[in-house]
Amino acid sequence: MVCESDNIRYLKGVGEKRAALFSKLGIDTVDALLRFYPRSYEDWSVITPIRDARGAGTVCIKAEVISDVKENYIRKNMVLYKFNVKDHSGLMSVTIFNNKYAAEKIRVGEEILLYGKLSTDSFYFEMSSPQIRPVGFDIIRPVYSTTHGLTSTAVESAVKVALTSINLNEFLPRSIIENNKLCSREFAIKNIHFPESTNALNEAKRRLVFEELFMLQSGLLLIKNVNRGKTPSVMKNDFTEEFYKLLPFSMTAAQKRCVSDAILDMASPSPMNRLIQGDVGSGKTAVAMACCYSAVKNGYQTALMAPTEILAEQHYKSFEAIMKNSGINIALLIGSLTKKKKDELKARLENGEIDIIIGTHAILSDNVYFKNLGLVITDEQHRFGVKQRATLQEKGNSPHILVMSATPIPRTLALIMHGDLDVSVIDEYPKGRQPIETYCVDTSYRERIYNFIKKHIDDGRQAYIVCPLVEDGEEEGGLVSAEEYFEELKNSAFSDYTVGLLHGKMKPKEKDCVMRDFSLGKINLLIATTVVEVGVDVPNAAVMVIENAERFGLSQLHQLRGRIGRGGYKSTCILISNSSSAKEKRLKTMCETMDGFQIADKDLVLRGPGDFLGNRQHGLPELHIASLESDLAVLKSAGVQAKRLIEDDPLLKLAENAAFKSQVEKMLSKANSN
Repeated sequence: MVCESDNIRYLKGVGEKRAALFSKLGIDTVDALLRFYPRSYEDWSVITPIRDARGAGTVCIKAEVISDVKENYIRKNMVLYKFNVKDHSGLMSVTIFNNKYAAEKIRVGEEILLYGKLSTDSFYFEMSSPQIRPVGFDIIRPVYSTTHGLTSTAVESAVKVALTSINLNEFLPRSIIENNKLCSREFAIKNIHFPESTNALNEAKRRLVFEELFMLQSGLLLIKNVNRGKTPSVMKNDFTEEFYKLLPFSMTAAQKRCVSDAILDMASPSPMNRLIQGDVGSGKTAVAMACCYSAVKNGYQTALMAPTEILAEQHYKSFEAIMKNSGINIALLIGSLTKKKKDELKARLENGEIDIIIGTHAILSDNVYFKNLGLVITDEQHRFGVKQRATLQEKGNSPHILVMSATPIPRTLALIMHGDLDVSVIDEYPKGRQPIETYCVDTSYRERIYNFIKKHIDDGRQAYIVCPLVEDGEEEGGLVSAEEYFEELKNSAFSDYTVGLLHGKMKPKEKDCVMRDFSLGKINLLIATTVVEVGVDVPNAAVMVIENAERFGLSQLHQLRGRIGRGGYKSTCILISNSSSAKEKRLKTMCETMDGFQIADKDLVLRGPGDFLGNRQHGLPELHIASLESDLAVLKSAGVQAKRLIEDDPLLKLAENAAFKSQVEKMLSKANSN
């Protein structure tokens, strides 16, 4: 017998060389092999008549051989073997390419099974290169993803060996299995790889999809409870009213609600783990300031980490402007500072002279120490992995954690992405925030658009043009590249204006320099890629043009659009697309609403969860069989039941949950080691 944790090389028929090939597919253990589910199936159990097979995709046909095999030599090393078959519905010609062994098995008068696709460009019914099996081979056969040197058949053989050499123990709580009428784990694993029937395959899938989503959400809730622990940084006094008096504006009810949520968390004996989620321009920074102010007034240091130097500088200036007469010491720690300046700041931070430190990854350096860190804030938290957040957290003694995101996420996906955090949403705009008029046009309007931009620049405003590519030739399809566009516009239509270029392949210092010049008004028109999606506030920017808008997701377009309309000027976003279907469907949404959450929900329906989760989200377990696109109902149901389980047993200490806890911890450990 083998164990699920055993290395795959110990399976009969695998060995070290083949194990190295399996490793390329992410399979190192027997458990990983059994979770390497088939990507599709060959269903030999459903027989399709010849007359119904054309245009039906891959089918299985049972037919009688009615002619001898004829050899046709096309050229050296290329032989075609042709024969005819019939069933009750008609005749069909069959061609085998260069496979003498298969051809020699064909006998006139025998019934055979043929698995493949019928040609659609032939007057006759014709099938080329089918798989051929004797009658009785009526099974559903797995098809696996492969790598060079490792076929689907080899994976199939290894799975068969594993299933005959292992005991598949149950680990889901009995109540969960019974309440959801799930099949056993043993039945599910065996039938997901080698289904007894279509019904058995569906039951196996149902169990494994639920199991995966239930484990994921239970794991995130477990992390939340484990992190609860205790913190010495209990904020005994609330100074928010005092902070509000420093502001030159009134905070919205939504902002105040988020501040209250955080202050309440920080007053408890458990460390806060809260996400402030707000649309572009909703005022998250002011919420962060209020939390920092109260923390400092309670005697604790705070740290705010931003993804770029220029964004960190912007936060620093905002904090300084509001708190300049409050007696609070604020400092900026970024990589571009001189060593002498950095050393000076670090010394002041360690002895407690600095109350609020704002910076980039530089704050994570090993030689950065705090005297009494009580609150950690990360801005645009999706730019930081779980490990980076944990590193900053470890610089204090269980400090409170506040993370901020300007990326509206559908509430369904928030269950997955932020299951380990409490969530507060800023769902209204501050007063004075300008609505952005949005239009979608085709390329025939480009000359008029240029004149529109020039008019705004002449009036003292600035503009962006966003392109999907960095340089020409990156992709096919007539897409506009930033570099090519920049060269063209600065030498023609905008030769009398200052034009800048910004893209992701530039060095960080070059990008910061361009953005600084743009924010200072030295650049009139900025040609950029999506690197501007998260950037500094440029209140003077009032026009954004997005080329090939159909290439972007709605949520990304909304993020880009959020770069304008940040001042008191009427702002306009123009989406250029020649795709009539895109304009009619997706891009129409952009012209109708400014609500980022409504747009995110629409994006989820139209494009699936990829825009939000990406291929892999740092620190999140990988989904092997569940789909956040097609299994949303299961996600919700599993989430409700996971919450109920963790409420009844917060740390999964009960004996009946021991096996489940072990599996969840293994899943989380693997995710965080990736």
